Amino acid sequence: MDIKETIILPIRQEFNAFKRYYSEQFSSEIPLLDSALTYVEGSVGKMMRPMLVLLAAKSVGEINNTSFYAAASLELLHTASLLHDDVVDESNMRRGVPSLNALYSNRIAILTGDYLFSSSLYNSALTKNNEIIEGLSQLGRTLSSGEMLQLELQKNGGFSEEMYLEVIRRKTASLFACCARFGALSVGAASDAAARFEQFGELLGICFQIKDDIFDYSNNDVGKPTGSDMREGKITLPALYVLAHSSDASVQALAAKIKVGGELSEDEISLLIESAKNEGGIEYALKTLYKYKEEACALLTDDIPVDCRNALLAYLDYVILREK
Repeated sequence: MDIKETIILPIRQEFNAFKRYYSEQFSSEIPLLDSALTYVEGSVGKMMRPMLVLLAAKSVGEINNTSFYAAASLELLHTASLLHDDVVDESNMRRGVPSLNALYSNRIAILTGDYLFSSSLYNSALTKNNEIIEGLSQLGRTLSSGEMLQLELQKNGGFSEEMYLEVIRRKTASLFACCARFGALSVGAASDAAARFEQFGELLGICFQIKDDIFDYSNNDVGKPTGSDMREGKITLPALYVLAHSSDASVQALAAKIKVGGELSEDEISLLIESAKNEGGIEYALKTLYKYKEEACALLTDDIPVDCRNALLAYLDYVILREK
């Protein structure tokens, strides 16, 4: 069976119903806002995060409207943050099409993002579950603090593997962790079960981001140019490994420059990419990724229905094996 088919199998009917509900969030009586929302809806991704919410819910109970509200609140928060990120990063493309800020304006992109943030909060309130409402509020703070931490590291040169993991826990893994936890909470799971799914989601999110960072060293068409992270001042795991372990004088000089917050030239970025490829940086990142995958798999105990357990295992595989 195809890996995507395995993922969707236990929740196919509920996921189709969720997509109909989610589509309702992208309309407004204000023509300009409605136009912007329609454009954003047309460029939504695979909605892997709502799938995780529904899979976690189905693993411990029966998916219900609260599950839909929780999933919508998280996906709307994620979508809103992407609109704001494109403005901050001055990005003109999103998933291969012009970004909202490029097609309309920064002002419209920010205001549309604000509208979706508010819709996210509204959906969390509809759950009438204080743990979900509080969790979503805290998630917004965590995502923002992750961005600020990364900016601070870029400015001060404080990159290390420990700080790299802290950034991705805040920027990426926290969202996946909430997806799995909210899914369990939406069907009345006990606190220990919800905590276990939260841990699974965090580990899955770390795997997702490490895989995403490895793409920056690839020549394949993955939606971003090779070295784009480093051009933005982000030093990810493959490069961190080489900077810490290479005996090459040129690489050591790069490490010293990065430690004081220096910007890298195109030639220096190329050197760091090639060093990561040739001196074990990619292999180390993959080894780390599979270590977190094993920890995540260990959390999927036999009390989870077989089809849901298989779907969550396939979800992990998809995150790791995806090409973009």
